[in-house]
Amino acid sequence: MKQLNSANFNAATSANLAHRLGSLDLFDRAAPLVPIGAWSCDLANDRLDWTDGVFDMFGLTRDDAPEREAAIERYSEESRELLERKRSQAIENRNGFTLDASILRPDGTERWIRITAATRGSNGRTEMLFGMKQDITDDRRRWDLLRAQAECDPLTGVANRYRFQRFLDQPASGPVLDDIGTLILFDIDDFKQINDRWGHAAGDACLVNLADHLRKAFVNAHSVSRIGGDEFAVLLPSSVSRAQTKAELQSLMARLLRPIRWNDCLLTMQVSVGFAFASRGGKYNPQTLFNTADEALYCSKNRKIFASD
Repeated sequence: MKQLNSANFNAATSANLAHRLGSLDLFDRAAPLVPIGAWSCDLANDRLDWTDGVFDMFGLTRDDAPEREAAIERYSEESRELLERKRSQAIENRNGFTLDASILRPDGTERWIRITAATRGSNGRTEMLFGMKQDITDDRRRWDLLRAQAECDPLTGVANRYRFQRFLDQPASGPVLDDIGTLILFDIDDFKQINDRWGHAAGDACLVNLADHLRKAFVNAHSVSRIGGDEFAVLLPSSVSRAQTKAELQSLMARLLRPIRWNDCLLTMQVSVGFAFASRGGKYNPQTLFNTADEALYCSKNRKIFASD
């Protein structure tokens, strides 16, 4: 009976081993189909171990022993900071993380990789990080294209309200606000009358013309957005001074007074403008900044109305 049990045990062990070897062989054969690789980092000495797939992602040869200090320099600054923060949290809390990161290969090409990490340790102490890395560059490009299409106004080619709303939804302490200097709002006066008199195609020509002028006038803008039917918003970086902003606005407004040639007609278009300067250091509420600029725009329109009475 013991011999039978031993034979059964040996048979089961052999079957298990064969199954595992078969699975490993299947993994080895399937791995080249997907740009993926495994990695580990011994926290005692920061030693890295990579499979071939990771070397390929980083554009390195197998002869180049991966050193963590050199590898981490391949990440973009933003990705590097995020990776270090997630890594420290994982080590402290003994849990895993997932991160999409940008790296720069030695040949100068940028790649996007998805890092999946887990921890291993003993006695309540994390001793190793390990996981998988997958090249997601093509997926990222497709996603960026879809997002750009979703955030673009199809008529004028500038950003749409959805894109601008992302700015308004930023918390008062959000990092995006640190580099915002000025918000400028533009609105076409009596736009409905243009549509009523000349037709919507003429109105569209005015919108396209204004968008083109804004793009050319504010080449350093974070964004130029169409946020309403005939209303546009421009977000300028903090590097553009207030004096420079006012000078550019004066020059732009003069150019906007020129008639627009449409079919065999010359269309005249007047534009009102309102702007607000962000407080230094990014300590402000985006919605409050918008309300201030919108109030200035309203006052600009009223001055024109009173002047024509």
